[in-house]
Amino acid sequence: MSQGNPKASPSASNRREFVQVSAGLTAFGCASIAATAATTDTSSEDHSTDAGESTSLIRPGDTILFQGDSITDVGRDRATADKPNQQAPLGNGYAWLAAAAMLVDRPDDELKIFNRGISGDKVYQLDDRWQENCLDIKPNVLSILIGVNDIWHKLKGNYDKTFVEYEQDYHALIERTKAALPNVRLVICEPFVLRCGAVDDKWFPEFDDFRAAARRVSEAEGATFVPFQSMFDRAIKHAPAKHWASDGVHPTNAGAALMAHTWLRTVGA
Repeated sequence: MSQGNPKASPSASNRREFVQVSAGLTAFGCASIAATAATTDTSSEDHSTDAGESTSLIRPGDTILFQGDSITDVGRDRATADKPNQQAPLGNGYAWLAAAAMLVDRPDDELKIFNRGISGDKVYQLDDRWQENCLDIKPNVLSILIGVNDIWHKLKGNYDKTFVEYEQDYHALIERTKAALPNVRLVICEPFVLRCGAVDDKWFPEFDDFRAAARRVSEAEGATFVPFQSMFDRAIKHAPAKHWASDGVHPTNAGAALMAHTWLRTVGA
C-alpha cells in the first residue's frame, strides 16, 4: 500500500513494531485470542455476527468508514484524510490494522476505507461534524466507537450529560444517518475500559450504564454490535490490563491488534 504524507508515515521502528504486533496476533490469535473472540461472539449476551456464518457485512466495492474518538483517531494524518486505504490517514490503531487485513484478504474487492475519528469527541461532537465527516463520504459500512469521553470528561468536571442523554444523542445520530443513507450497514462498538492507569472505582457503576446504552442503541437500530468490553474482560485472563491498555482507556499495540481481530471476526470480513 502506498503511504500518505511522508512526514506522517511510520518510521522504520514503527513498521518493525507493526510487524511484531501482527506476528504476535497470528500466534496468539490461533489460541487464546481466537478462543476469546469465539466465546464472545457466541455469548447469549452479545449481538454480534456468529463466527460460523459465511455471510459478511463487507461487500465488493464498499466504502467503509471508521468513526469515533481518540481510540479510533490514533494520530491519523488530517492532510491526507480523503485518500482511502493509506496508513497515514487511517492512523496507528485498530482501524488501520482492520483495514490492512481487509486490503490483504480482499484485494479484488475495490474497498475504500476511511478513518474520521477525532480525539476527545463525545456523541454530540460527532453530530456537529457529521455532514462532512460521514454523510458526504456516503459509507456503505459505518463503524462507530464512542462513549468513553462522555463519562471520562464528566469525571473530570468538564461535562455533565448522563448516560440517558448519551443514549438519546446516539439514537438521534443514527436516525439522522439512516435518513440520509437508508442502506447503510451499521456497526456499533462497545465502549470499554480496563481497571488500570486512569481508570479506578470512580468510573463504576456509571460506566456500565454507558456500555448498556450503546448496546441498546445497537439493538434498536439493527446494527452489528462489537463487544469490546467482553473481549478485554476475557483478555485480562491471559495478560494484565496494562498489556492491553496502559492507561486503562487507550489500547496498546497489543490491544489494538486484538480489537482489529475481534472487529473483523464480528463483521465477517
